[in-house]
Amino acid sequence: MLNRIGFAALAALAFLTPSIASAQHSHESAAPSPAPGQSQADYNAWLARSPVNREAVRAFRSYLDAQGLAEVIPVWQLIRTSSSWRQCGAERFEVAPQDKWSNIVTTLRFVRDEVEPAVGRVEALSVYRNEGLNRCSNGAPASAHRLFFAVDLKPVDPAVSRAGMISRVCAAHRSHGGAYNAGLGFYSGLRFHVDSHGFRKWGPDGRGATSPCATGNYA
Repeated sequence: MLNRIGFAALAALAFLTPSIASAQHSHESAAPSPAPGQSQADYNAWLARSPVNREAVRAFRSYLDAQGLAEVIPVWQLIRTSSSWRQCGAERFEVAPQDKWSNIVTTLRFVRDEVEPAVGRVEALSVYRNEGLNRCSNGAPASAHRLFFAVDLKPVDPAVSRAGMISRVCAAHRSHGGAYNAGLGFYSGLRFHVDSHGFRKWGPDGRGATSPCATGNYA
């Protein structure tokens, strides 16, 4: 019996785990890499211990497959919550409520069509944050993360510089961001934010005037 349960859990993991291949200013900006506890191994453990988690991820992945978006960013990264999950006593992974899934569609299309052609593959560091976690993470009260419009990203390619990343993503946003209703924010290092909840831009302090797209300061 235990062997059958173990096999079923491994089979679920094989199906669900992909192969490795308004302003949002908050203290999340201090974390340019995945927070401890949010690795793919942590995700696998989170998935394996809960049939509810497995079914939620299965349904979400099926939804993205139907939209042609399941391969833009690994699905397991799209359920990372906040880099501050531990300090906030929150879940490290959470599938957004189903009634919000459509909100991420245009954001992922912008990532696929404009961001990745500019800077290459990107990794999602923080995506959906429920109301309590958003408050604890010092997210803006109207943060697009709360509604599953937003994703904080970093380039996968270690050769991408901050200046190069900003200049190319700003150019993509300037040329095509309006068509996606895209918001674009830059934090410290290589971490940046995109959403599809309003065509706008901002800098590390959350103000539009300090966006490097506006100032031309890419340092």
